[in-house]
Amino acid sequence: MPFDYSLDYNEIDFRKQPELYSVGRGEQGVLLVEPYKSEILPHWRFKTPDIAEESSEKIYEMFLAYKENGDFVGMDMARKFLQMGYTRSRRYTNYKGGRKYNKQGDVNKRHIDNEKAKSAKIFEEKWKLAREDHEYLAYKKKHQKKYG
Repeated sequence: MPFDYSLDYNEIDFRKQPELYSVGRGEQGVLLVEPYKSEILPHWRFKTPDIAEESSEKIYEMFLAYKENGDFVGMDMARKFLQMGYTRSRRYTNYKGGRKYNKQGDVNKRHIDNEKAKSAKIFEEKWKLAREDHEYLAYKKKHQKKYG
């Protein structure tokens, strides 16, 4: 089921109404779904490998806590933040300032930032742990079967 952008995300508490949550693709909705966004976002950082290590570890710990509580939406949101840590770090790895396109819409020249590449690798490892977690996958299948 595609991510439903028609919902009033300012008014929904997805912990209380998990039936309204749709997984979507990739990182869809990562900055919309409350209260998870507000819980996870303050810990999401990737400027240096040390910061990325601390951030990804904290977010993965949150993933495990959500799992322990049987909170699929929390697990999926933590997974999305780990994925976003990887994708954003890769963007900054390849393009100075994270800007792939210039003002004219042309692709900027690639610029490799090895520090951001290390940050991306750190997030990728935790993202893989989350997305391949057997309990997460079972919760996901159950959620999608029940709610679409």
